[in-house]
Amino acid sequence: MDACVFRIPYLSHLPSTKSNFLSPNLFRSSRYCSYNPFKLDTSKRNDISFDEAAYEAERLRLDAKARESMATEAAETLGNGNDDDDPKAWKWVIRKRIWDLMEAKNIAQFPRPVHHRIPNFVGAPTAANKGRKLSDCIRLGWNCVCQLSRLDVFLKADCVKVNPDTPQKQVRFLTLNGGKKLLTPQPRLRTGFFSVLESNALNPSSINEACTSVGVAKYGKPIGLDEKIKVDLIVIGSVAVDPKTGARLGKGEGFAELEYGMLRYMGAIDDSTPIVTSVHDEQLVDDIPVEKLLIHDVPVDIICTPTQVIFTNTSIPKPQGIYWDKLSPQKLRQVKILRELKAIIEKETGQKLPTGPSEKLPPTAQRRQKR
Repeated sequence: MDACVFRIPYLSHLPSTKSNFLSPNLFRSSRYCSYNPFKLDTSKRNDISFDEAAYEAERLRLDAKARESMATEAAETLGNGNDDDDPKAWKWVIRKRIWDLMEAKNIAQFPRPVHHRIPNFVGAPTAANKGRKLSDCIRLGWNCVCQLSRLDVFLKADCVKVNPDTPQKQVRFLTLNGGKKLLTPQPRLRTGFFSVLESNALNPSSINEACTSVGVAKYGKPIGLDEKIKVDLIVIGSVAVDPKTGARLGKGEGFAELEYGMLRYMGAIDDSTPIVTSVHDEQLVDDIPVEKLLIHDVPVDIICTPTQVIFTNTSIPKPQGIYWDKLSPQKLRQVKILRELKAIIEKETGQKLPTGPSEKLPPTAQRRQKR
């Protein structure tokens, strides 16, 4: 079915609508809850302060460690030039083309360079950083986030899962500012799982900060695999997306797919849960081969750009969970929550789960100093 495209020159005031529903929960044991050593204990908020410097130092240390271990993967893959040797090589070709294009046309914002990132594109300004009201966002022509925020699926959502990348920061702000529950993953799932933030537990002055990685750790409630939660909408970042098919490419680390798969296992989402991405118009492509997508690749239902809203009517099947036979030992070692989930399933079923082939993990970005 063809995609539907809506170009929206004017955006009206946005009402707030909520729905409440808790899906069946598959995991009950509190032993598997996430732990964040830098998390502020809200019950002792007057006695303990959040150590922002320690949290940021640890985050940067882990980033550096990841860069050191992964920095050569993309160059090696592209250097092979043989799809038969690496069935994922075509993805790196498209990613590099988009990253190069955004740098060449100067349509990317800090952090740069955009390579190996979800690009923070021009047209996706961070309302949270500037402390803007929604009416200011509309008046200033920040159409990408405004168009996303006036979608029925956003207006009706009670709980929105948003990726932690920079271009979606303003979506996190509008989620909290709209009185909704925000679910966001901890960076690379390496310090835990997901954190939940609720606007009624935040002071208005702290909502901006709560949209940052430090703010999520400071104000968020870490959850585990046993959490009772129903996610009404997923907002996901992309490097490239096909508006005709809904096929999407991320930055190559696979964490969006892992997050989606674990939420499926928890019963927090299902096939009907809408998936929205926000990108620059230059990130729209027509050469993602659907037949080469992997079973765990996550398609999108709706695309928001600074100039249009596209309903893809995707026919690409959504992943049904974690595909353990595709998951490498390296990725399993990297993500603690995956090891916990694997242990739960193996204990409950009495059967050992398969493991996928070994891999060299993809690169992460080096961060250039902001000028």
